[in-house]
Amino acid sequence: MFLVAGPCAAETEEQVLAAASVLRAFAPVFRAGLWKPRSQPSTFQGAGSKGLAWLQRVEREQGLRTATEAATPEQMTQALEAGISYIWTGARTAANPIAVQALADTLREALQAGRAKGLRGVMVKNAMHEDAPLWAGNIRRMQEAVNGYGIEVMAVHRGCNHQPCWGMAYALHEEMPDVPLLLDPSHLSGDAKRVAPLCRKAAELGYDGLMVEVHPCPQDAWSDARQQIMPEELAGIISGLRTDRKAADLPLRWLRAMMDEVDDALWETVHRRMAISRRIGEWKRQTGVAVRQPARFEDILTRRIATETANGLSEETVAAICHALHEESIRQQ
Repeated sequence: MFLVAGPCAAETEEQVLAAASVLRAFAPVFRAGLWKPRSQPSTFQGAGSKGLAWLQRVEREQGLRTATEAATPEQMTQALEAGISYIWTGARTAANPIAVQALADTLREALQAGRAKGLRGVMVKNAMHEDAPLWAGNIRRMQEAVNGYGIEVMAVHRGCNHQPCWGMAYALHEEMPDVPLLLDPSHLSGDAKRVAPLCRKAAELGYDGLMVEVHPCPQDAWSDARQQIMPEELAGIISGLRTDRKAADLPLRWLRAMMDEVDDALWETVHRRMAISRRIGEWKRQTGVAVRQPARFEDILTRRIATETANGLSEETVAAICHALHEESIRQQ
């Protein structure tokens, strides 16, 4: 399994070299963001171009390939001229095809001019919203830019607002089966505790690789501290992974992952509904209104049966669900 690992952001030269010295034993590509597209200007925006020299040291002294994000043509140019091995386009950039095309044009011009000799690959992340055609289009832009130069274009699945969106990833994989698919469990989860299970899920689903955020001291990280893990933890995770990309039941595994995601969303919706029920119960107590309101429930039931039977569900199923939700809401109130 192809592994890209390193800190969310290159903070200092010492931090970069410390992380790389451990990761060199099992991760062939060292990642570190130099230009960070952060939401708030008061947060750490990255070391910028001065960090390119740090990554060059990693390549030269640690023998690792390096990867960083480029969000503008200027950043792309600087990274290519510094000899960075892999460049990725981030989720915020991915939402704008014009921005991605500008990066692809810059890359093509650099290749034609012989100013990107160190480049080995381009990694394209999905946007922060679920849009498989947009993701595929951005990949094609990069493929057209590097066509004929022997540079690999890979897809990086980073989820959407901490939700997996397995269906989006599977749709892309079906449309572009020859494009290597990597999972970014760090951004997908936003939680270090979920990184290991997601790595195992990637292996189960036949992903070609992982891009994982790793920091020597995650609690002291200047950005994304909650989702970064220790290098030693990643080593343990990787040692236990077993992949079978040709398993006969891979389509079923994907479908079950999609089903599990829908179920998670369903239960989260139930929890939100019950939270509202408790607020309604408080209001009823304060105003002396009876908890049970039969007319209100009958109205809801009638509307739901009419709507959901038209969508293919049986009347018995719709009624059973409505009654179960109603009784639990009464209990919560």
